[in-house]
Amino acid sequence: QVQLVESGGGLVQAGGSLRLSCAASGRTFSNYDMGWFRQGPGKEREFVAVINWNGARTNYADSVKGRFTISRDNAKNTVYLQMTSLKPEDTAVYYCAAPTSMWANIRESAYWGQGTQVTVSS
Repeated sequence: QVQLVESGGGLVQAGGSLRLSCAASGRTFSNYDMGWFRQGPGKEREFVAVINWNGARTNYADSVKGRFTISRDNAKNTVYLQMTSLKPEDTAVYYCAAPTSMWANIRESAYWGQGTQVTVSS
């Protein structure tokens, strides 16, 4: 059973930084892409970033490109999201995601963590 546990959320002022972590267990972590999504107040969950199995390829939502960095440590079964230059509109619950299979599109079929709240004050 795949388990994803996020940590690192909190309250930060606009312009500040936070690093989120997601510890994965239940299968061979290094075989799979990993991603981050978020859901702001009154909004649908949206894609933030994805990283391929070995960290060689990443992709970001336009809204976070240049400010957020996704990375992974396969030895620790952990994926990270470094967030800088945070804005109030980044306020959301951030979810770690893993595709349900090696061939699944993470945006269509994923396991989810419980989420971690990020609040950016102006």
